[in-house]
Amino acid sequence: MGLKLKDIVPWGRSLAEYMRMFDLKPVELELHILDCASGPASFTAEMTKMEHDAIACDPIYSFSASEIADRIDETYEVIITGVKANLDSYVWGEIQSPNELGQVRITSMRKFLEDYAIGLKAGRYVTAELPNLPFSDRQFDLALCSHFLFSYSELLSLQFHIEAIEEMCRVAGETRIFPLLDISGEPSPWLEPTIAELQKRGMKTEVKTVSYEFQPGGNKMLRVKI
Repeated sequence: MGLKLKDIVPWGRSLAEYMRMFDLKPVELELHILDCASGPASFTAEMTKMEHDAIACDPIYSFSASEIADRIDETYEVIITGVKANLDSYVWGEIQSPNELGQVRITSMRKFLEDYAIGLKAGRYVTAELPNLPFSDRQFDLALCSHFLFSYSELLSLQFHIEAIEEMCRVAGETRIFPLLDISGEPSPWLEPTIAELQKRGMKTEVKTVSYEFQPGGNKMLRVKI
């Protein structure tokens, strides 16, 4: 894949955040869930601890736990410094400060790292990247994608978005994507054309307001079903 760890900025979110971002109900945690482009999120680790069924996939899983941990240490202060310099770009509510944000993220990433080596051997961390996933049709009930699609609209083309969502829908009966803003906080230019093309291909789409908002206006997810 040619992925270089120096090009990655690890930043992981928790199961509690996932529940709000993706409007997950407690009963939905019983589903077989795929977390795409999951990075060092603790969702799969926390699901496993609760004896639920989740698999994470990301190209970063080609690296060892120590390599990922070192990269987290290298980038942490840079991220927090950037957040402090742009306080008005975020909604400070449940998380009240950049330092608290850092602690929330570090806690999630540590949970991931604690589970990672064992999880690799168990097959719940899979080295793979969109739009080509090594899973069978409808292997999962639900696919999630956090802070990747639409977030990097300048780097990922409209065609990539369409192919990636089609692929997630191939391996899962339903796909949910959050947020729908690009990394600058502006609405992604690919959202409406992506929805239009998916609908042309016979998929059902819904833009749903959720209870999670850290970027102003970033409180919506896209739900896609075949």
